[in-house]
Amino acid sequence: MFSSPEEVAQKLSAIQHLVADELLPVVYLAMKLGKPLLVGGPPGSGKTELACAVAKAAGTVVERLQCYVGINEEKAIGKCDEALQKLFIEAVRELPANGWEDIRRELHTLAFFTQGPLLRAVLYERPCVLLVDEIDKVDQGFEALLLELFSEWQISIRNWALSKPRPFRSLF
Repeated sequence: MFSSPEEVAQKLSAIQHLVADELLPVVYLAMKLGKPLLVGGPPGSGKTELACAVAKAAGTVVERLQCYVGINEEKAIGKCDEALQKLFIEAVRELPANGWEDIRRELHTLAFFTQGPLLRAVLYERPCVLLVDEIDKVDQGFEALLLELFSEWQISIRNWALSKPRPFRSLF
């Protein structure tokens, strides 16, 4: 996305966003190494704006997960669309009995899954900026989910995993 810290500065300047000089190599290295970047600070200090500006300067999108006490995997990853699955089963009711295995496999694809922000971030063709806001509000179980995502760029969903063969590029 960026070839140097200077390019980060140039592209941010082009979109009229100023960043402290000491942040430029940090943003560049996090993206170059494919590692998460944890940005802390008091409310109103520009953390979210930095994530949005970096995404805009890199020509990509921001996927945002707003954390809160009690957030669960369904809100972050997504869930199976059971109504759509039932509708599909009704529509293919006339298939021969030997077609059931194909139908069962199809029902467990992403076509029948309502995607949450974490899953969308993993599935993007190009790297995106994943903004996880208020990460300090989550419980240990949810932290484990985030750790898997941040370390392996993978999400486990009900005994199967979705992953992309590209490195994680940016996290704010």
